[in-house]
Amino acid sequence: MFRSAVSPVLSIAKRTYSNVAPCTKLFIDGQFVDSKTTEWIDLYDPATNEIVTKVPKATQKEMEDAVESNKKAFETWSQTSVLTRQQLMLKLQAVLRRDMKKIAQNITKEQGKTLADAEGDVLRGLQVVEHACSAGTLLQGESLQNISRDMDVVSYKLPLGVTAGICPFNFPAMIPLWMIPMSLIAGNTMLIKPSEKDPGATILLMELLNEVGCPPGVVNVIHGAHDAVNFICDHPDIRAISFVGADQAGKHIYERGAKHGKRVQSNMGAKNHCVVLPDANKETAINQVLGAAFGAAGQRCMALSVVILVGEAQKWIPDMVKAAQTLKVNAGHEPGTDLGPVISKQSKERIHRLIASGIEQGAKCPLDGRGIKVEKYPNGNFVGPTILTDVQPHHECYKEEIFGPVLCVMNADTLEEATAIINKNPYGNGTAIFTTNGSLARQFTHEVDAGQVGVNVPIPVPLPMFSFTGSRGSFHGDLHFYGKQGLNFYTQTKTVTTLWRKGQEQVKASGSMPVQN
Repeated sequence: MFRSAVSPVLSIAKRTYSNVAPCTKLFIDGQFVDSKTTEWIDLYDPATNEIVTKVPKATQKEMEDAVESNKKAFETWSQTSVLTRQQLMLKLQAVLRRDMKKIAQNITKEQGKTLADAEGDVLRGLQVVEHACSAGTLLQGESLQNISRDMDVVSYKLPLGVTAGICPFNFPAMIPLWMIPMSLIAGNTMLIKPSEKDPGATILLMELLNEVGCPPGVVNVIHGAHDAVNFICDHPDIRAISFVGADQAGKHIYERGAKHGKRVQSNMGAKNHCVVLPDANKETAINQVLGAAFGAAGQRCMALSVVILVGEAQKWIPDMVKAAQTLKVNAGHEPGTDLGPVISKQSKERIHRLIASGIEQGAKCPLDGRGIKVEKYPNGNFVGPTILTDVQPHHECYKEEIFGPVLCVMNADTLEEATAIINKNPYGNGTAIFTTNGSLARQFTHEVDAGQVGVNVPIPVPLPMFSFTGSRGSFHGDLHFYGKQGLNFYTQTKTVTTLWRKGQEQVKASGSMPVQN
């Protein structure tokens, strides 16, 4: 039932650019399709602001066709053996590893992050594919023989049907790969809507799925913005929605999708804090905090955007500033770059506004990245590393998720005071502590109210055998991404109870509730 590879007429990864921008294609029923839409979104290289491609807002019919293709493919894909699905994942991980640099180059072109960071983007997604290769174990149900006399109970994990993924711009490869492998290995089909700001990595993933023989319609791709999101929330044949992105969109998708009876897992905003105790290794702590704050130009939902310096560690601010000044800002493909551009002009303007508001409200700014110039790329969306000190909880720069290379510095006299600051914040995605004291580290991990905690680990994103467990305002839903929770999200449980009496036995009719023994 597997089909041979089908390549698009114009590969995104091999485009040549001219005055006429090429158009990103839809992917429906195993084919790369030119949209018939009249509405397009211009996608610009963040380092140059030159147009890279035009992204279609898929028409209603194109979106309907995609779901119908998913629905038809589910009829056969859901009936394939676990081994067949596992073999597809094994093949996919091989070609993903082979083409990692190719996908990374596309990410850098469309999203702006450094090539090394873009390869990490692909790698973290690849690890989910590798985990999905354990399907024989992951999909095992439960059973109990002789639960009552001559009675056995077996439960099975079964697919839901058509599922959908709505992806953010900041991890163009990793987030689709959080969704696709776990949904497919369970026997579902999937409709993906990548970010309209950088869909190229998803299109390249579709090329690879075709290459390894994924059947037509098992994964389809539509493009667009609000209308495409609402279509996914409303369509009666879509059973579950996975979303990663900003607060407003996440709340809307959760509420609208749940209203239509869908399962929804929604990873949303964050304000991740790091506590640095004075007994921490100074150089290591500073370098780790800066890397986690400014890596990917701060455009990570797990970025450490707030550091709370406890006691004597407050004297380390000049050292932090000095270390941050050594970071190199440039286009992501340039050698030695530490920070690439932010995604858009609008994002840059918002970051500038939040920095200014912090200063206006009383924060100090010993390192201001707003005026940075990158000589070779004068039109790029660059923001240099920025440090705001004396930040208070009522400051707008603290309350908002800046999503840029801005580190807010707060002070605390004790670990208890620092923990209280974190617990009062509405978000609970992740946090970290730097210390050499095991007792204090244990106290922090038990008392802090965040879903993911790192001890001397600045970005505690779990590997795929665990689940990504952001909490409170950072997550809506009951089951998190990947790991055991991710597989449970994409499956439903059927329980079968059987009774085979040994020998002949007469059973009288009774209206009483059956009681087993």
